[in-house]
Amino acid sequence: MSVLVVKLGGHALDSLHANARVLCDLARDVGELRAAGTDVAIVHGGGPQIAALLDMVGVEGRFIDGLRVTDTVTMELVAMALALVNLRITAAFNKAGVMSVGLSGADGSLFHASSLGAPWDRAGGQVRVDTEIIEAIWSAKMTPVVSSIALDDGGDLLNCNADTAAGALAGALNAELVLLSDIDQLRADPDDAATALSSVTSAEIRHLLDVGAARDGMRPKVNAALDALAGGAQKILLANGTRPHALRNALEGHIPTTELVL
Repeated sequence: MSVLVVKLGGHALDSLHANARVLCDLARDVGELRAAGTDVAIVHGGGPQIAALLDMVGVEGRFIDGLRVTDTVTMELVAMALALVNLRITAAFNKAGVMSVGLSGADGSLFHASSLGAPWDRAGGQVRVDTEIIEAIWSAKMTPVVSSIALDDGGDLLNCNADTAAGALAGALNAELVLLSDIDQLRADPDDAATALSSVTSAEIRHLLDVGAARDGMRPKVNAALDALAGGAQKILLANGTRPHALRNALEGHIPTTELVL
């Protein structure tokens, strides 16, 4: 039995309709993997939905180094937005016949984290994972769909970057990890598509971080990959989740990907 963690985020989540192509394709791909004996867990973000809700209530959204600044008010709004995203993804999977359970990282004490402190406030890092609830859902022949909310040691909510949460989960499960967003590959020069990388080592990732080539939303992705590899993840792929059947085609090598290795 193999184990796979899939992170879904970015503009791949622009549409949450039950018939949205991205969700339908992903559900079918997950169903095929489950039928072949692979346990799959989905971890999702919800940047577009969070931004829309913040805008609706007149709260400014800010990012520093690719991570959302999350004060107390923003934390409550993030939790609301991610709860809706979670319901929509879970509903789409169940409609497609892939029996699924939606939960947050607070459920079953799945994700514990520590506040990153100023200036990020309630943004969480150093994610610790208790896999018991994931394994219980798999035992029930269902697929867990997890939002990236975590608990701190006092039981308060933290907003974890979804890449970070997925990386921590993959490491804890010794799983393969596929990061699906809205870009094809990591680039040595983020402004030059000709510098796309098909494979990159941990040392090369650190260099890209040091020179600023991994910037904005790519920073938490590659940092999550480093943590996942150090934690025990077996393989990590970065791929564009907006492509048709992105998960299946990334695993089979039919679309551009970046593989991140030790």
